[in-house]
Amino acid sequence: MTTANKLTLCRVVMIPIFLVLLYVDFTGHLWAALAVFILASVTDFIDGYVARHYHQITDFGKFMDPLADKLLVMSAMAWFVEVAWMPAWAFFVVIARELAVTGLRLVAVEQGRVIAAAKSGKVKTACTMVGIILMLIFPNATLRLVCVAVILVTTIYSGIEYFVKNKDVLAKGTM
Repeated sequence: MTTANKLTLCRVVMIPIFLVLLYVDFTGHLWAALAVFILASVTDFIDGYVARHYHQITDFGKFMDPLADKLLVMSAMAWFVEVAWMPAWAFFVVIARELAVTGLRLVAVEQGRVIAAAKSGKVKTACTMVGIILMLIFPNATLRLVCVAVILVTTIYSGIEYFVKNKDVLAKGTM
């Protein structure tokens, strides 16, 4: 297993730790959760760098890295909905985009093709992770609204781009 893939798996292991820290009520639990979230987010950038720089790009990494990102982000957003920091409909838009892109990737795999993360998807992930960090640090309603808006815009844009750039995958799937 490559170093990049090990970092991705570490991020997956951090997700339940992050969730436990969000829900267990003790002094500073949100700060502890924030620290784990930041560490997990940083591993996303490090594993990508390591994979590219040391030629460790694998199909496993192309699949697991975006999945780990989705799990980390959705766990935070689910909690945000529960504590009324994010409207459920906004969370639904994020989930719908993730499921749609995952479906597109599954159709592509059936055609012997792997769709790697696009630049807009990486921008979406970075904006989302920064937005979540800001929401955890500054529990301000106006800032939360701005963060949710940025998350939604980048989510919708990147979702549309995936489908536009890979429309041939769906065209082949309907024949």
